[in-house]
Amino acid sequence: MGTKFIQWSCLLYLVTIISCGDDCKDPNFKVDDEQLAADIVLIDQYLAQEGINAEVHPSGIRYTIEREGTGSRPEACDNINAAFEGKLISDGSVFSPNNGQILALGNLDDLIPGWQIGIPLIKQGGRIILYIPSVYGYGEEGRPNGGIPQNANLEFEILLF
Repeated sequence: MGTKFIQWSCLLYLVTIISCGDDCKDPNFKVDDEQLAADIVLIDQYLAQEGINAEVHPSGIRYTIEREGTGSRPEACDNINAAFEGKLISDGSVFSPNNGQILALGNLDDLIPGWQIGIPLIKQGGRIILYIPSVYGYGEEGRPNGGIPQNANLEFEILLF
C-alpha cells in the first residue's frame, strides 16, 4: 500500500504541476468565420495588387519573414520587445509609427491575437511583416482613438529584440 500511495501521489503532483504551471497558453482564438473569409479576400487582393508573395498561416494570417533572427523563439509568457510600424491595409495610413524605437510591449499572450500567432514565427533579431485579418486584430470594435476603424485589416512590420 505504501508504494502505490507514493506512486499515485507523485503522479497527481506531476499532473497538478503540468496543468497549473502558469496561465500562459498557446493561442487558440474563436473568430467569426464569415468575417475572417471576407478579411482574407481583401488581404489577398492587397497582396496581389502590391506584388507581395506572402506565406499563409493556417489561422488565415499572411506573413513574410524578412529575417528569421538568431535568438530564441518567443513563447506565450515571454516579454516582447520590438520596434514596429502598423498600417491599415485599406488605405496604407500609418496608425502606429514608432520610428525605430524599441518598446517593451509586455507578455506575448497580452498582445493582439495576430501578434500572438505571428511573432513566434521568428526569433529574436528577426523581422516579419504580418498581414492580419481584423478578427485577429481589433475586430468589430476597432480602436477609434488609435486610428483603427471597425473590422480593419492590419499590416505590421515588426523587428523583434
